[in-house]
Amino acid sequence: MVYSFTLLFFALTGFSQDLDRVRKNLQKLCSPEFNGRGYVKKGDSLASAWIAQEFEKIGLQRFENSYFQNFSTSINTFPKEIQCSLDNKKLILGKDFIISADSPSAFGKVRIVLLDTLLFSDKDRRKKFFEQDFRKKALVYPIRWSKKFAELSRSEMEKLEQASVWISLHPKLTASVSVWQDKIPEIQILQSVWKPTYKQINFHIRNKFIEKYNTRNVIGYLRGTIQPDSFVVFTAHYDHLGSMGNIYFPGANDNASGITMLLELAHYYQQNPAKYSVAFIAFAAEEAGLIGSQFYTQNPLFPLAQIKVLLNLDLVGTGDEGITIVNGAIFEKDFEILQKINEKYQLLPKIAKRGKAANSDHYFFSEKGVKAFFIYTMGGIKAYHDIDDKPETLPLTKYKELFKLITEYIKVCE
Repeated sequence: MVYSFTLLFFALTGFSQDLDRVRKNLQKLCSPEFNGRGYVKKGDSLASAWIAQEFEKIGLQRFENSYFQNFSTSINTFPKEIQCSLDNKKLILGKDFIISADSPSAFGKVRIVLLDTLLFSDKDRRKKFFEQDFRKKALVYPIRWSKKFAELSRSEMEKLEQASVWISLHPKLTASVSVWQDKIPEIQILQSVWKPTYKQINFHIRNKFIEKYNTRNVIGYLRGTIQPDSFVVFTAHYDHLGSMGNIYFPGANDNASGITMLLELAHYYQQNPAKYSVAFIAFAAEEAGLIGSQFYTQNPLFPLAQIKVLLNLDLVGTGDEGITIVNGAIFEKDFEILQKINEKYQLLPKIAKRGKAANSDHYFFSEKGVKAFFIYTMGGIKAYHDIDDKPETLPLTKYKELFKLITEYIKVCE
């Protein structure tokens, strides 16, 4: 036991991350100044400018004389005040309800129609339900029944689409980003807030759809000492959900945690030069559909074939239950190396492996033949895509241990 503790102590203090600096960076990235790092009030641009400033302080070199790689995407936003009330109860945005990301502008005071879920098994109930007029009504349904809509005929769906607004009931509010605008507004309401006795909803939604929103990836590198034409690449997306009406989504775990790890790795390799060149990419528009990383793979700043390995860091702020490595089941040899490092230094309680998944910025690199992994931590807080993903409650439980695992792996990767 004494030997194990000593080994772990020296393993984690060989290069000690400045957790005060990490916390400071988390607070900065999640502050109202950056407005959720989204597409209202240029929160993403402000965040990317700050990251570039940090790259410069650390001493990262630029590709093509700039840290920025510009591109554009369409985006649906909600920059104005949003209101919703059920009968005489005013709901709180972010706590009681949110707006679905693809919603258009809409307002009104309409009667509520509850989805009769028996219509999916009872033909008579089905016929009776669709005989009613859905115009100037609000269709209310539990989100778990949404997949059953695929069983409805086109004419039945067209009747539902006549409703002024759809109200979906959720066990947890989970916001998202959309690059298109739907015809029907949808309000997501927390299941615990809903009462079957409600008769009327009053709502006011203002959206702004932007066809060509300009955003940018942030990229820097450190030149390798022995094989500078080969690259180890670390990536993390800096964008988040931005704001909605008068609230914003801080995005501490998703993914300020990944950006702070990216910056700490940049500090480390600036002080401990690697034999390969090391590139650091902070992606934009991940939340909008991996758009920034896809754009990069279509417009790389150095040949993708020169990448020895890519590690994508997303949701790395916990770790009570260990980590998962996407593509770990694809590259078994590398996964075994990571397992051995973890066992040697007793870092994480578990390293789980997954196969191929299009769930973060590693994906389009993998599709281009790059050996790429996506690492995320497990356990701890459950806040995700909501207003509670805050730096104050992000534990960074296994932050140092994950950092050690990554840097030891890079020493031996081929």
